[in-house]
Amino acid sequence: MATAQTPLGLDLDVLGAWFASEIPGSGSDLQATLIAGGRSNLTYIVTDGRQEWIVRRPPLGHVLATAHDMNREYRVMSALQNTGVPVPRTFALCTDPAVLGADFYVMERCAGTPYRTAAELELLGTERTRTISERLVDTLAALHAVEPTSVGLGDFGRPQGFLGRQVARWKKQLDASYTRDLPAADELHRRLAESVPAESAAGIVHGDYRLDNVLVDDTDQVAAVLDWEMATLGDPLTDLALMLVYFRLDADTGSDSAGNVSAAPGFLDERAVIERYSRGSDRDLSGFGFYLGLAAFKLAAILEGIHYRHLHGLTVGDGFDGVGEAVHLLLDAGLNALKENP
Repeated sequence: MATAQTPLGLDLDVLGAWFASEIPGSGSDLQATLIAGGRSNLTYIVTDGRQEWIVRRPPLGHVLATAHDMNREYRVMSALQNTGVPVPRTFALCTDPAVLGADFYVMERCAGTPYRTAAELELLGTERTRTISERLVDTLAALHAVEPTSVGLGDFGRPQGFLGRQVARWKKQLDASYTRDLPAADELHRRLAESVPAESAAGIVHGDYRLDNVLVDDTDQVAAVLDWEMATLGDPLTDLALMLVYFRLDADTGSDSAGNVSAAPGFLDERAVIERYSRGSDRDLSGFGFYLGLAAFKLAAILEGIHYRHLHGLTVGDGFDGVGEAVHLLLDAGLNALKENP
């Protein structure tokens, strides 16, 4: 999957000249390897033979800049540099289209492992797995404790009305992927829209927080939180709920969609995750069932979009046949979650 020397999306001659000018101590003779691609942002390891960096840019041919905003990722990671939230060091943001044809940024290459499967964690043993899951939760609580204005992110989003906008956004997304009647989706949307709670204090929302979006070092510390492309200001409890719904989806389907990490012996169960987060946070979780319902609705809308593309021959590779069934599981789980309290 990796492409050495000159991967698509980089002109190494032009990039090398820019590096030599903008990145202190860098040479201009660069090599690069694409390590993550697809419809998400493209991630490369870039080296001058002595040092290594990570370069992130939008997908090729992408036209919806707001969905892959390099300035957004760069800004939030830069703002969190001196907080208790581990993020890669950022070096430079380029908004000149003459360099790569799109905005991009350069950050530190952090050492660590993005654990994606229960099998990977099982090799570590139950004690290390428990420690990693505890630190995953603690890092999320630390992120949500950061006061946005204190790090220059007071204007990073529109937190007022965030939950109501989320309900409307994912209903619109679901409607745009229509191929079949989904009565449970209509019912879940109705109940969510009728029960939007008073929001907890505005905080920094990662938007896709889970174990395979963090790097864990050899001492089982969280070395860096990655993939900030969906970050905003809003109600941070949506991060906690989405992480738990990923775990539930894996348990219900045996899926590897989010790594199935919660099945590893020693990994904190859902109750323990909520209790540990509560100890590290002053946020009120008494109405947490709404957040679980909203997270299930969001994931159902995302998967229904994938199901739509699969039916229209727009997906590449295997593993899409069961996506449509997972939508039903999520919708049912969302309806049940509205009755829950921690």
